[in-house]
Amino acid sequence: MLKKLTLLLFLSLTVSLAACEKTAEEHHHSSLHFGTLIDITLYDVSAEEADAAFKQLDEDFTYMHAAWSPWESGSIARTNLLLKTGAAFSSGPGVLDLIKKSSIISDKTEQLFNPAIGELINLWQIHKHKDPDIKPPEKHLIKAFLKNKPQLSDINIDGVKIQTDNSTVSLNFGAFAKGHAIDIEMEMLKNRGIKNAIINTGGDLKAIGSHGTRPWYIAIKHPRLDTWLAKIETQSEESVFTSGDYERFYFYKGKRYHHILDPRTGYPAEGVQSVTVLHTDSGLADAAATALFVAGPEKWLKIARNLQLKQVMLIDDKGIIHVSPAMKKRLKFNSQIETTLLTTAPL
Repeated sequence: MLKKLTLLLFLSLTVSLAACEKTAEEHHHSSLHFGTLIDITLYDVSAEEADAAFKQLDEDFTYMHAAWSPWESGSIARTNLLLKTGAAFSSGPGVLDLIKKSSIISDKTEQLFNPAIGELINLWQIHKHKDPDIKPPEKHLIKAFLKNKPQLSDINIDGVKIQTDNSTVSLNFGAFAKGHAIDIEMEMLKNRGIKNAIINTGGDLKAIGSHGTRPWYIAIKHPRLDTWLAKIETQSEESVFTSGDYERFYFYKGKRYHHILDPRTGYPAEGVQSVTVLHTDSGLADAAATALFVAGPEKWLKIARNLQLKQVMLIDDKGIIHVSPAMKKRLKFNSQIETTLLTTAPL
């Protein structure tokens, strides 16, 4: 009888441990949205929970990509066509949300983050950077564009209706949409009871919770070498976004042209290789990384303070790393790479 009882207790303990191990599974999923591969990792959920979450993520990302891309027949494409008419029209709630949230950030960055420069982006055709015949736009086209100075403040909002007198305004939320989408989807995961996850959109990501007993480890890419520059351990819920001149670019007559455009000059921003921003708000981190890149070594601290950022790293065109004190505390640099650090004043 004692042997049977011992066996029953052993089997019960084994089943309990197996159940615990099952709920601590790690699940991965990848799919293509927003022109990039999105990798999702869920930890401490069952296979059934993970599959349901992945299905919802794919459906949501597919919808948002179609709705927010200026090159798809969705809400943003429709909005851009109607803005050119100069007449007022009803805009979908998703577009209004993008405009309103981006406008706040745009104002704080002195328009260096400017989602109204869709026409300029189209002139450069960076989304076709793999085309062998691609080349920079003619100077007179850029000059004509700059004369109109389109920005989000040119859009008049009256309830759900929007209108502009500046026909050059064309929306492109490429420096905000991915981050905003990640925030939306992370809330969806949390509402499903998922507490430990990473959504990674081509190196820009948000993490919540932890990977069991350890934090999530994030590697930041070196902008000039095929390796990692630094690693960081996330805390609770954090977003890590990097804007770099290595992401999308092409060469023309020996000169390199990247995708991060300066709204003030109409040309790719100069003086910076990459900017990394750490924040809890993915949309803000996404937009801020772009704005600080455009601001350059001379102005990025001012813009960072305007946005009330604390954790930022900027690598200038000479390879010198400018890092805020709060960010420096979080980073573990690759000991195999020689680095020159300049710690800034506290942000």
